Amino acid sequence: MRTKNIFFAIAIALFTLTGCKENKEVKKEKIALAISGMTCEIGCAKTIQSKLSKKEGIIDAKVVFTDSIANIEYDANTTSKKDLIAFVDGIAGGDLYKASEITAKAKSSKKVAHSCANNCKENCDMKKADKAKCCVKDADGKMSCLADCKMACCADKTSK
Repeated sequence: MRTKNIFFAIAIALFTLTGCKENKEVKKEKIALAISGMTCEIGCAKTIQSKLSKKEGIIDAKVVFTDSIANIEYDANTTSKKDLIAFVDGIAGGDLYKASEITAKAKSSKKVAHSCANNCKENCDMKKADKAKCCVKDADGKMSCLADCKMACCADKTSK
């Protein structure tokens, strides 16, 4: 009987120590990543989105193929911006995709030169990686070329 009581006391102590872990508050943060190297929506964008969604610390991940952008909400206690960029870069063996953060400061410092009539990416004859550097979608969903873009589809346009 005494052995049963000791066993029961040990079991309660272990449960208390392991079951009452400190609950960390989720520290939600968001990041937008420009992703070059995607060639299709199903094979590339959906694969990246699926892998991101399964990564520890990811709250929500949406990859928009037409914009070459991943919008990610994550727990900063679990993962970081640097880890997310490295994770995307490492998908498919690390040779296919390249991710970089799109910052508000970078967007505002590269003033939009002109409107591309919402089809900059489709009509430019540049490589997809270069399109991600020159063509951006603003908050209203309108495509524009960045002022410092030197690509052919943007270079000859005049500022509005």
